[in-house]
Amino acid sequence: MLVFRKSIEGVERPQMPADVVIVGGGPSGMACALRLAQLIDEHNAKNPATQLSKENIYVLEKAREVGQHCLSGALLDPRSMRELLPGFEKEAPLDAEVSKEGVYFLTEKSKFKIPTPPFLRDHGNYVISINKFVKWLGSKVEETGITVFTGFAGSELIINGDRVTGVRTDDKGVDKEGQQKSNFEPGYDLQAKVVILAEGTRGSLTKQLFQKFDLAKDANPQTYGVGVKELWEVPSGRIAKGEVIYTMGWPLTAKEYGGAWIYGSKDNIVSLGFVTGLDYPDPRLDPQRVLQQFKRHPFVTKLLDGGKMIRYGAKSLPYGGWWAIPPVAGHGWMIVGDSAGFLNSARLKGIHLAIKSGMLAAETAFEALKKDDSSAATLGQFQKKVEASWIKDELWKVRNMHQGFENGMFAGMFHTGLQMFTGGRGLRDRYPGTPGYKHMKPLSQLPADGGAEARLLGPAKGDGKLTFDKLTDLYHSGTKHEEDQPAHLIIHDTNICEQRCIREFGSPCQNFCPANVYEMLDDPAAPHGKRISLNAANCVHCKTCDIQDPYQIITWVPPEGGGGPNYDGM
Repeated sequence: MLVFRKSIEGVERPQMPADVVIVGGGPSGMACALRLAQLIDEHNAKNPATQLSKENIYVLEKAREVGQHCLSGALLDPRSMRELLPGFEKEAPLDAEVSKEGVYFLTEKSKFKIPTPPFLRDHGNYVISINKFVKWLGSKVEETGITVFTGFAGSELIINGDRVTGVRTDDKGVDKEGQQKSNFEPGYDLQAKVVILAEGTRGSLTKQLFQKFDLAKDANPQTYGVGVKELWEVPSGRIAKGEVIYTMGWPLTAKEYGGAWIYGSKDNIVSLGFVTGLDYPDPRLDPQRVLQQFKRHPFVTKLLDGGKMIRYGAKSLPYGGWWAIPPVAGHGWMIVGDSAGFLNSARLKGIHLAIKSGMLAAETAFEALKKDDSSAATLGQFQKKVEASWIKDELWKVRNMHQGFENGMFAGMFHTGLQMFTGGRGLRDRYPGTPGYKHMKPLSQLPADGGAEARLLGPAKGDGKLTFDKLTDLYHSGTKHEEDQPAHLIIHDTNICEQRCIREFGSPCQNFCPANVYEMLDDPAAPHGKRISLNAANCVHCKTCDIQDPYQIITWVPPEGGGGPNYDGM
């Protein structure tokens, strides 16, 4: 038997039998649990002699409360929710139906409205707080009798041969040195027939599964963006409730990929953020600064003038599309939502796809429970269900979208137009992909002054009214962690940081992290006068460091359950 990550030795761990363990209480995990409960209830009503139980179905959510770690723009395409809960609009927390939309290309001082591409037409969608929406969805799950464990992180996969047989939850009460404190509680070993990974982007257990079974061998490398978001309260009349604005162009140059969203919500609340593709060439680029620079544009400044920033957060998202999705099922396991890469990068939407994938996984798990068979053959039906569903129909049309931007914005716009004309094909049916961090260039190949990218490089200083430095923004994320615990950000070789990275790339972890987790502190004893320092308590769980480090020596793992950001209302 193989158990990932070293646990405290000699500790007796409680064993819990489980039928299904869903790791992650976001949209995909909650939709999966709710759909599974519906199917079991329907079965039991029709088959009194062969009852199925929901007693041993568990959802593990690492946040203190359901929805607390959920961050998105967010716009909800209601398609999958109408399948899951017909008439959900009558009770779900929907802030506004989209009533107006616009797409703009920005230069430094001007804006040009462009025709709205078909994939950005949002009439019929809803502006929501994903935090509130998932909290509501979680309440529907708990009403069915399925147990949701909050404050419990899945820390290790339990694997026996070629089969996933369970999940170990995090130990609590462990100090920085890895020793037991007086309040120590060992994690549980949940021995499960089916494990469903719904961890979001770059989940730690999903990463273990990829490494163990080499799941990415036939897929394109997954590529990512990081969305940095602020929630603002603005004077009345600035933006209509339900108004949606997208921008491209400034402050990015032709070398970077990304764009902004502005969503008008109820009570004069504006959701505003910028997604920067994690495949930019200059290691000094700072995505949090990109957002601050964006707000300096006259169009955005006018919108926010006299307003107040009230919340902040950051989240990575998978951009790779259909060709980057790995096998999504095997012996004892399935992967759903952002963990698998179910996101439409052209539409900047993944919530509806996450929900649908969770529903299809639930249908597969239900059949496995009925047959008492969680083999790869049975759970492999999930793969077939995805490929036969509208998930593939939607993603197939944009299968080469992000890969077309690998050589910059103008080439990307050419490929996008061609792909729209050819139903997603473009110049070839499958564009190859490159991991985003491999696009990062050494400082020796870049202008010392930053050139055209200078406005995007290094930390933002902020004026405290319109723009903010990283620590001020971080304060508004509500992030809290138990200080005396092992660091959940693992740098596997700090010598690389202090001897090579500082010289070759200028320590980009200080820039790409949107929460000021990584710092290079003065140290005369270090090879280049600096040593790496971790402020792990600042982490907002975006996973950007795990994704974007040029040497791939940083691993993000869950901290003690309950720690992290508090995206209340985000």
